Amino acid sequence: MLRTPSGGAGSGAAAADSGPMSIGTVLNVLREEFPEVTISKIRFLESEGLIEPERSPSGYRKFSAGDVERLAQVLRMQRDHYLPLRVIREHLDAVERGEAAPLPALSRQRSGEPVPELSEERTAARIGRAELLAAAEIGEQDLQEWESYGLLAPLEDGLYDAEAVTVASLVAQLGRFGIEPRHLRVMKAAADREAGLVEQVVAPLKRHRNPQTRILAETRSRELAGLTVKLHAALVQTALGVRLP
Repeated sequence: MLRTPSGGAGSGAAAADSGPMSIGTVLNVLREEFPEVTISKIRFLESEGLIEPERSPSGYRKFSAGDVERLAQVLRMQRDHYLPLRVIREHLDAVERGEAAPLPALSRQRSGEPVPELSEERTAARIGRAELLAAAEIGEQDLQEWESYGLLAPLEDGLYDAEAVTVASLVAQLGRFGIEPRHLRVMKAAADREAGLVEQVVAPLKRHRNPQTRILAETRSRELAGLTVKLHAALVQTALGVRLP
């Protein structure tokens, strides 16, 4: 079972009894507790040495239940204690060695550790077409159809934002209920409008000469994106008269 650093039970416990998981499956497990986590975030944490998932013969990541639990611990310590990744890594490594390692009382604002440039995470946020197909467990024909409706699109370099796996997985799940890609164009249009609103708010920060201010713009974008997602979900639930579990 996933547990917090203090020993409390966390979400996603079902992952503990599963076999090797794809990065898309890991994302779905973690989002029960961390709705704003993305595949790019998972890949970035791997690049920083926080996890070391196994690789299949074809090179795809295979996450164990232990990897998912460690990811959850990292995300909690970032969220609840504002610890830098270096401190989190050292703490978890010490715990795994069986050493007495109390959780450091350190905040990001006081740590003195430089904030990583945005490009570090974005570099790890690109996946190829074959990796997208494998992670989302879809076929080439499905992807072509979804692209024709604008639900997915490659970037200028031909790669995809890693969040495309989430989109593809959700489109596939909705399809099992008879909701076709053409029905989802209204959702895509609404998402584009919401993104435009967020961009208007953070645009002055993005244009600032100070690199720290530009990093703040990215943080603010994520915060606003999380709020808009929650609001959208609440509005849909209200309209349908249901409550999600």
